[in-house]
Amino acid sequence: MNPTDIRNPDYFHKVVDCQWACPAHTPVPEYIRLIAAGRYDDAYMINWDANVFPGILGRVCDRPCEPACRRSRVEAEPVAICRLKRVAADYKSDIKARLPQPASTKNGKRVACIGGGPASLTVARDLLPLGYEVVVYDGASKAGGMVRSQIPKFRLPESVLDEETDYILEMGATRRFDTWVNSLKDILAENYDAVFVGTGAPRGREADVPGRKEAGAHIHIGIDWLANVAFGHIDKIAFRVIVLGGGNTAMDCCRTAKRLGGTDVKVVVRSGFDEMKASPWEREDALHEGIEIHNFLVPKEFKHTDGKLTGVLFEKVKAEYDAKGRRNLVPTGEPDVLMECDAVLVAIGQENAFPWIERDLGIEFDKWDMPVLDPATLQSSLPRVFFGGDAALGPKNIITAVAQAHEAAISVDLFCQGKDLKQRPAPRTNLASQKMGIHEWSYGNNVTLDHRHKVPTLDLQKSLANLRNEFELGYDAKLAFAEAERCLNCDVQTVFTSKLCIECDACADICPMDCITFTQNGEEADLRSRLKAPATNVEQAIYVSDGLQTGRVAVKDEDVCLHCGLCAERCPTGAWDMQKFFLENSHAGQQS
Repeated sequence: MNPTDIRNPDYFHKVVDCQWACPAHTPVPEYIRLIAAGRYDDAYMINWDANVFPGILGRVCDRPCEPACRRSRVEAEPVAICRLKRVAADYKSDIKARLPQPASTKNGKRVACIGGGPASLTVARDLLPLGYEVVVYDGASKAGGMVRSQIPKFRLPESVLDEETDYILEMGATRRFDTWVNSLKDILAENYDAVFVGTGAPRGREADVPGRKEAGAHIHIGIDWLANVAFGHIDKIAFRVIVLGGGNTAMDCCRTAKRLGGTDVKVVVRSGFDEMKASPWEREDALHEGIEIHNFLVPKEFKHTDGKLTGVLFEKVKAEYDAKGRRNLVPTGEPDVLMECDAVLVAIGQENAFPWIERDLGIEFDKWDMPVLDPATLQSSLPRVFFGGDAALGPKNIITAVAQAHEAAISVDLFCQGKDLKQRPAPRTNLASQKMGIHEWSYGNNVTLDHRHKVPTLDLQKSLANLRNEFELGYDAKLAFAEAERCLNCDVQTVFTSKLCIECDACADICPMDCITFTQNGEEADLRSRLKAPATNVEQAIYVSDGLQTGRVAVKDEDVCLHCGLCAERCPTGAWDMQKFFLENSHAGQQS
């Protein structure tokens, strides 16, 4: 194998698995160390720079970082990365003085952001300090978009949402709320230099089965029902409720129904329990609240009497897989299942809807009625119109919307300056030794044996009594410190200088994970098999040194390294060093 080129920032970036997995590339270990040090303001600002909404995401993020956490490779559960983000938000002081202030000089460019959700707000946040006039349109009276209308208050308090959206709006955004945009042509006629579309996926999928029309008064689309609850139009529901669907929206629907008077609330899913799209913790919370989840059932008919819903008839199915591993649901042949109910909430998916975009503007749409975009720049076929979030590439999650909006803001900035959109700014990176003495480092390198600490929750009876009572209470400072200490500091890298090595093998002897080997070089598959502990995870790179005096190479398996620094402490010549890698993702204006 060729020696590892650590000058390529992607190498160490991929070793910081949590940050690599985060769509916005939040520097996770850095802010966790700051939390352990009690520096909550600094931890919050690290988050705010990358993911924009630390308090919101610390409660409702889909957590793509956590399955990637290296801690789960040495024990069952990852570090509670998401809930530590909330700690930074909950314990920070007033950080307004640290936020960008409204630009004192405008650059003469005007940008419209359609939709007041996380994507549009991220674009506004990135462009406002550069002197752009940013106008945010939304049909609601307050910012937040579908985060405000669809995430229940017992998961995300309104005060947290208001605080973090106001941080952006107070940077000088022009608010055109209570304004329903029904024509992109009219927006373009206002001579904006660029338009960003961040309208989400606002249409819930329909359950087109017999009886839907006749019993329609008692059957509701989940996202519309949640919005009506959020804005106070609905404050109660029938006792017996069935929720169709297995995603996070379905979990929000069933848990909300439980708080609005539903005493018998069931979730019915066509897939198996493990295949449900809902996050595992969302399913656990629903089960904790006494909600039944039934799997492998497909709705066949809505039963009704004189327009009054009486139940849903389901067909039993099972999963079969073809030669390519694709799943098909086929009937089992068992008798149908009738579940009695008084109301049904349909939460089987969301779709994009662009009836307000005229088809003669030059924006190309594909066969799924989605805009055809350059995936790198998010620019449409009408050059001054850009998309981001669920409106761009289909429904995903908040953190993906933020990440796409950062990229779209870069594109808007380059476009308005007349520059090549493909020439995008590189992320800022740094690699610095953490050595403070012969055997001392500027980070805590002891590996705690603690298992994941459970987040305290409100008493169930109190939680179910009021829709606005936040269910999760969050970590206190003591628990936050203990959980932060579980982080393995994967951004503090072992950096090897081959010319200093005397091949004493002391580092290999002391390594608690047997991840360092001195051996003859070879092809990757062969080399992986000859390590002290074979490196079987081919998704994670192995670190290969230059040739040593004996002709051998030093090889380290990045997959199981604990970043404990024992190799560097033991090395008599300082050939190993612990160096902190920091990556700050690129934003608009960074090229200047």
